[in-house]
Amino acid sequence: MSKLCLSILIVLCNSLVSFAGEIKGVVYNQAGERMEYVTIQVKGTNKGETTDDQGRFSIRNIKKGYYTLVFSSVSYANKELNVSLTTDNSVVNLDNVIMESSTQELGEIVVTGNGSKYNSRDISNTIRLGEPLIKIPQNVQIVNSQIMADQQITSMSDGIIRNVSGVSKLEHWGDSYTRVNMRGSRAAAFREGMNVTSSWGPLTEDMSYVDRVEFIKGPAGFMMSNGEPSGIYNVVTKKPTGQTKGETTFTYGSYDFYRATIDLDGKLNESGKLLYRFNAMGQSTNSHRAYEFAKRYSIAPVVSYQLDKDTKLTAEYNFQYMQSSNIGSYYNFSAGGYATLPQDFSMLEPGMEPTKINDHTLILNLQHNFSSDWKLTAQTAYFNYNRQGSSMWPASLDQKGNMVRYVSIGDAINEMKFGQLFVNGKAQTGNVSHRILAGFDAGDKHAWYDWSQMHYLDSTNTYNIYNTSYVPGNPYYGYPKFDRTKSLKERANNTQVSQSYVGIYVQDELGFFNDMLRLTLAGRYTYVEDSSYGTTRTEERHFSPRTALSFSPDDNTTIYAMYDQTFNPQMGTLRNGKKVDPITGNNWELGVKRNWFNNRWTTSIGLYQILKNNETSGDPDNTAQEMFLIQTGQSKSKGIEVDIQGEIIKNLSVIANYAYTDYVVSKSENVNQPVGTRLPGYAKHAFNIWLKYKITEGALNGFSVSAGQSSQIDRSTWNWGSVSNNTKSLPDYFRFDAALGWRKENLNIALNVYNLLDRYLYSGAPYQGFYYWQSEAPRNFRLSIGYSF
Repeated sequence: MSKLCLSILIVLCNSLVSFAGEIKGVVYNQAGERMEYVTIQVKGTNKGETTDDQGRFSIRNIKKGYYTLVFSSVSYANKELNVSLTTDNSVVNLDNVIMESSTQELGEIVVTGNGSKYNSRDISNTIRLGEPLIKIPQNVQIVNSQIMADQQITSMSDGIIRNVSGVSKLEHWGDSYTRVNMRGSRAAAFREGMNVTSSWGPLTEDMSYVDRVEFIKGPAGFMMSNGEPSGIYNVVTKKPTGQTKGETTFTYGSYDFYRATIDLDGKLNESGKLLYRFNAMGQSTNSHRAYEFAKRYSIAPVVSYQLDKDTKLTAEYNFQYMQSSNIGSYYNFSAGGYATLPQDFSMLEPGMEPTKINDHTLILNLQHNFSSDWKLTAQTAYFNYNRQGSSMWPASLDQKGNMVRYVSIGDAINEMKFGQLFVNGKAQTGNVSHRILAGFDAGDKHAWYDWSQMHYLDSTNTYNIYNTSYVPGNPYYGYPKFDRTKSLKERANNTQVSQSYVGIYVQDELGFFNDMLRLTLAGRYTYVEDSSYGTTRTEERHFSPRTALSFSPDDNTTIYAMYDQTFNPQMGTLRNGKKVDPITGNNWELGVKRNWFNNRWTTSIGLYQILKNNETSGDPDNTAQEMFLIQTGQSKSKGIEVDIQGEIIKNLSVIANYAYTDYVVSKSENVNQPVGTRLPGYAKHAFNIWLKYKITEGALNGFSVSAGQSSQIDRSTWNWGSVSNNTKSLPDYFRFDAALGWRKENLNIALNVYNLLDRYLYSGAPYQGFYYWQSEAPRNFRLSIGYSF
């Protein structure tokens, strides 16, 4: 820590001696259109920049001298310009740089994202659609690295959902995994276009190695073999950019929050064909709840090699380690209702064994351009998640607060293997254009769990949640000692979950009238084998069609209508021992997208309806050890979503969204859930806004101020909903955050304050005669210092 503090002090001192020379300008193509994502490198140095969505760039901190700028972008010839700075304070303005198209695409050209804006124009290659966001006939929202930096988001479960309409998070085991809901039900978790969703996982991604998170609404499982009709979120990791640069950040915050990250980016050979990216993170934190802690670190090296001008191979390895207190410590329980215990209350006993998680990911990606119109992508991956620890839960709780706590072993292994192959291409038949996608997916998932061993901490009337004089550290029956002499795979007899699948798909987007009108026709065939918790292995086959019609009166507007189906086998059993049927979903969506004022900001509005057949929910009769499901028949989710993102006026950026969601049982095969019963996991009204204003002139040049709020009105509970009139519903949710920032050249300082109004915020549900909830932290802060080099 002392070395890190010394490094930061040196950085602060060096930042006071800086040069103000600047080279700036605007880049156009031959048609006079401003070009985004053009890379500008100062030859012979490690300085560079990328144009924003208006083609602008600015390279600062340049000493006097003669320089050569190299401009590069996919499908354009490299361009070199000589510039001269006569003094250390000179400003050179290149306001009309014109790039000429070329068929030589891939040599040393690298495309990087726009880190200076909130709005993004394109989706990652792993989503396979191969066209700008504005033309995709579906609601897609992207949370990029700039948004995450401004809000100091450190993990997937750390507030990222506020940036997308209608998205909520259902907590379970704190930051060890993230459960995201959209349009009423669970959104599938994807990494680089691969479905890594599992019963209790994957391990929450740390944002140190994440470039962006893409939220695709509706049955986006179409290209992914099988998936939820509510949608997916796709985590895209950082890749080499070809620029030699780096950044290190240190963060300190409430509850002993310490975090350090480093991001290195550069070339491994002189030709620039062999590139690397390396991210590493270390973090330690306690909690507003007593005895609760988490320690994490991660490393994420990526290497890419340009085999020839048309072929690129990328190898990526991610490792995450987490050690935390017992994963059941996040809950509070009371028979009296929600929030009837102090916000910092914990039933955790100090001295219990920690939970340890090791998470490995290896991904190989090959991209080959047959021509400027046809591209092949092949990808394979291996995921391995290993957890050793325990969880705790009340065995009983009476009206007076007497609780008997028990601890069960909570070990898990999750192995996943994936293979993908797909082709994107363009063709022309007469006056009709074709944008073609065809591909193949294969996947195998296998998980082993052990919850078989249990240890009671308390005897009757030895622990009371209202007893403020109780001294933790000496439970009545002592601490558990679990038997792990056998391997987990040997112990997991009837607690295995497995699934293997293959899928093939083809899509043709037909363009009429110079692509103003587009018709999408597509289909997917999926074959799945799966088994779970001792059930007999079953097979499922399904064909899913997709069609869409979209109209673009100009390059910045799209009106679309889409019909899609999805298919998703479900893991779990009914109380009678039968396996649950797979979900089949039908989705209708209408929407309008618009880019405003040269893509400075974007808006989208969409209306949707999803019918989900064979919906499941937790069995209300489950005991603490049971995980049976009930099948509700059919559910209907409908609503409206509005998203605004970007720089609405000079220096003022905004992220604002609103969602109305209605999610109920529409056909019922269970007397406990009649037609009209409200289903869990959403708020009828959700509104979020985040504003950032940066000062670019005068004495306060470099300062910024941000503020935002999140509201959820008419919330449903987590599990099976409040079907009884005697249970209490969740209150409305309102949270306000704010931030201050300052940037000078390569130095960046940010202060974020969360829950500024210091409210008691929580989510939860009724459960077997009492209530459980997880509280958020009261007012807290994070202060970060970052240095780019």
